[in-house]
Amino acid sequence: MATATKVAAAPAAPARPGRRRPLRWLPLAPATALLLLFLGGPIGYCVYIAFTDMQLTGAATTNFVGLDNFRRAFADDDFRNAVVLTLVFTFLSSLVGQNTLGLALATAMRRASKPIRTLTGSIVIAAWVVPEIVAGFLLYAFFRREGTLNAVLDWLHLPSQNWLYTLPILAVSFANVWRGTAFSMLVYSAALSEIPKEINEAAEVDGASGPRRFWHVTLPMIRRSIGTNLMLNTLQTLSVFGLIWAMTRGGPGNRSQTLPVFMYDQAFNKSLIGYGTAVALLLLLVGAVFSVVYLRLMREEL
Repeated sequence: MATATKVAAAPAAPARPGRRRPLRWLPLAPATALLLLFLGGPIGYCVYIAFTDMQLTGAATTNFVGLDNFRRAFADDDFRNAVVLTLVFTFLSSLVGQNTLGLALATAMRRASKPIRTLTGSIVIAAWVVPEIVAGFLLYAFFRREGTLNAVLDWLHLPSQNWLYTLPILAVSFANVWRGTAFSMLVYSAALSEIPKEINEAAEVDGASGPRRFWHVTLPMIRRSIGTNLMLNTLQTLSVFGLIWAMTRGGPGNRSQTLPVFMYDQAFNKSLIGYGTAVALLLLLVGAVFSVVYLRLMREEL
């Protein structure tokens, strides 16, 4: 009996992943080129300026000075004061004010009736969409010596004062809370809407009170939203300039002069572009540190 010999066809060699890998980046090439041109280019030029003595007026040439601008910043009492005020402003208006008030509003609106939710949301979001410089002038009119707040206090026969002179950093912090709370409220409203009602109902059946359900059920389930909101709010608050400039211009003296205001004063009022750019890079470094801390905390939670 003759046996037929079957010759199995050799399988085709699989394509090497290394050959296709460069093609995967091809669709991203235009976006990458635009980022390098319009984002990386200006940042690189700012880094160069920070190591020079460039001035707006009074200097015919620009010289490379190395780390002198950074040494000058760390030895400058006004710079250290600006760092402290920036941290105070960020802590009061972002970490405490916007974050806490936004969460409280989102929680309260979830239980309120539809007309109350609509009215409250419209008022809070209206403050958010107002341009920063307009919000600054509105809050200036509210806090000034002859402003709305003192008029109300006088009507209530309570002592009034010049808030922009006695408590300037608290006044600008309140202004930033008033303007920016809407963002936190929207973030937390979206996060709370994703919590299944069955979980809260089960906790209520087990005898957990409202505060205990909020602390042990609600907060753990929205912790990622809390971390994201804190990071975005912190970065936005670190760069606030127009609001403070419209209200106090960093004064009186330098009692509300945060890093963005200090940077503007050095670069444009005193014409020290090199020194002001070095301060801007230090502010960028502060923001990067906050971002790394938040991202690490969020990654540990995952």
